[in-house]
Amino acid sequence: MAKMTRPEIRALSKIVDELDYYEILRLQPGAGSTEIRQAYHATSRHFHPDARRHLDDSLIEECTRISKRVTEAYCVLRDPRRRQAYDAKLSRGDGLRIQIAEARAVHQKETVQIRQGRTAQGRDLFRKATEAMAEENWPAAFQNLQLALTFESDNAFFRDQLDSLRDAHPSEI
Repeated sequence: MAKMTRPEIRALSKIVDELDYYEILRLQPGAGSTEIRQAYHATSRHFHPDARRHLDDSLIEECTRISKRVTEAYCVLRDPRRRQAYDAKLSRGDGLRIQIAEARAVHQKETVQIRQGRTAQGRDLFRKATEAMAEENWPAAFQNLQLALTFESDNAFFRDQLDSLRDAHPSEI
């Protein structure tokens, strides 16, 4: 990254909130983890307030503001789950920033939906399968898991449960 002039730093500080995380780090949305890390380190070194001690106080404040956004961008883009939540938010047009807690909440909601089912039928059949397993009624558990997969064929958790059941009780199913 080329050294920025004082007016360029001031201008960037004014528009930094209008940039998405990819723009802040000068990355393409498909960038890999190595590219993200390299872009972060280059940008961070450039704007970190300690690297800009020679500037006047107002420019140090602007560099600090930019540096915070650079760190925020890196924290989101380096984590695949946070990045996925952020990309979804960008594609919906819901804003350019995402709080770490918000990204975590999105991931937890998705995890719960996968584990319990995304559809009403999938959730109901998985609940029935769980009840049947608790009662050690393996044929009913197997049947309900198979039916749940008809409603949510891409649900890896349901498939794993079915495979585990098949492996643990092959003669009873």
